[in-house]
Amino acid sequence: MFFSSRPTKTIRLEISDITSLLIFKRHSSSKRWQARQIKDRFTRAAAVQGLKSRAAFKLLQIDEKYHIFKSGQTVVDLGYAPGSWSQVAATRTQPNGRVLGVDIIPAQPPKGVSTIQGNFLAPDIQAYVREFLRDPCRGRPRSPGPWDGDEHNTTVSSTASLEQNSECIGTDTGNLPQSDAVSERTVDVVLSDMCAPWFQTTGFWKRSLSDPYDRMMNTSGVNFRDHAGSMDLCRAALQFSFDTLRTGGHLICKFYQGVEDKELERQFKALFHRVHRIKPESSRNESKEAYFVGLDRRNNASKNEVLMQS
Repeated sequence: MFFSSRPTKTIRLEISDITSLLIFKRHSSSKRWQARQIKDRFTRAAAVQGLKSRAAFKLLQIDEKYHIFKSGQTVVDLGYAPGSWSQVAATRTQPNGRVLGVDIIPAQPPKGVSTIQGNFLAPDIQAYVREFLRDPCRGRPRSPGPWDGDEHNTTVSSTASLEQNSECIGTDTGNLPQSDAVSERTVDVVLSDMCAPWFQTTGFWKRSLSDPYDRMMNTSGVNFRDHAGSMDLCRAALQFSFDTLRTGGHLICKFYQGVEDKELERQFKALFHRVHRIKPESSRNESKEAYFVGLDRRNNASKNEVLMQS
C-alpha cells in the first residue's frame, strides 16, 4: 500500500467568503431581473398607468374576458401585496364596493382598500377576516359627516381601530337570499395570488415578530415543489371560498401547473357552475403559473365533493 508523504492542503471558506458569494449571486440575479423588467412592456405600461405592478394586467385581462367585477361587490384579495390586484378590484367595484387585502407581508394598501397583515393559513387570522366581513358596512365607503374635516375623505380607515359605520353607502342586505344573509357567506369575489413569484433581494437584516420578508410560498425553481406548494394554498383559498362566497360568487386562483391540478379543477367544478383554466397574455411564457377562474358559485354545493380529494 502506497502512502503519499505530501501534506494534504486544507481549503477553508471563511464566513465572509460565503457571504460574498451569496451576495454576488443575489446581485447577479437581481440585475438579470431588472434588465428583464426594463424590456417588459407590461412593466412599462404599469408605471405609466400608476399601477402597483405588472400583475394588474393579468387580472384586468381575466376581468375583460369573464366580467368578474360589478359596483358594490365585496372582494377579498388573498396575498394582496404589493397591491395591484386590490387596486384593480377597488377601481372596478366603485363607487360602493369594498376590498379587503390579506398578506403576511406589510405593504402600503391602494386607496380605498382595507388590509390585514398576517398569515392567512393561521386560524386566528382567518377568524379575524371573517369577523371583518360579517359587518356589511366595515371597509365600505361611508357618508361624510361633520367629523371628517374633508369632503373627499369618504374611505373607512384600514387600521385596527377601523370604525363601524351603519350609514355605509350602497349596502342592502335585504335583497340577499335568506340563506346567505344569515350565514358567513358575505363575499362576492375571492382573489388568490398567494404563490408570490419573486425573491427577496434586499432587507435581509430586517426582522420583526411578523417576519415581514417571509413569503407564503416562494418559487424555488423546482417545478414539483412549486406545484405542490401552490396546490396547498389553492385548496386553502377554495375552502375559504366555500365558507364565505355568496351564491353566484367567483374565485380567481393562481397555481403552478403539475400533476395535481386536474384534481383541483374537479374540486372547482364541484363548487362553481363554470370553471376556466387560463394563462393571461401578460403572464410570462417561461412561467408555469396559470389561473383557475370559478364562476357562479353553486347554492347547494357539497362540502365533501368540494374539499375532499379523491
